[in-house]
Amino acid sequence: MITYRATLDVPRELVCHLSLLLAAERRRLGTRSGSRALTCFAQAVMGLRWFRDRTDRAALGRDHGVSRATAYRYIDEVIDVLADQAPDLHQALRRAVDEGLTHLILDGTVIATDRCAEKTISVKGEPIDVWYSGKARHHGGNIQALSAPCGLPLWVSDVEPG
Repeated sequence: MITYRATLDVPRELVCHLSLLLAAERRRLGTRSGSRALTCFAQAVMGLRWFRDRTDRAALGRDHGVSRATAYRYIDEVIDVLADQAPDLHQALRRAVDEGLTHLILDGTVIATDRCAEKTISVKGEPIDVWYSGKARHHGGNIQALSAPCGLPLWVSDVEPG
């Protein structure tokens, strides 16, 4: 096995900000100091590596000296902490009004997936999979986004079936 050092091309301030958010979340959960395998800073680095490079979670866990399951949990926690910072639709619309934007762009897409399946009954009374998109012809989650005229995303919806 060969070991090496790598550089993560994100500002240190971003890692520090994310580690502060993680520390606040740990306090909210009542996590005892020193009871986690990684510090908030190391967890932030691991999460940002996943976002930046889509590094395999098992490899991230191995690189950071934690199990695969812990790597999954830690990255999910990073995603949740960041998602809590996102504005809701009302806040995004208020921001658009406050900034005097003349118009907004609403667009969406179906993100392909093979891990979702949920049966329901169609209007014709037949069983169907709600995560299947007939228009896209594959299983997936529908995500909508609201953007400023310059393309800056203001809001992104939660994922909905196909």
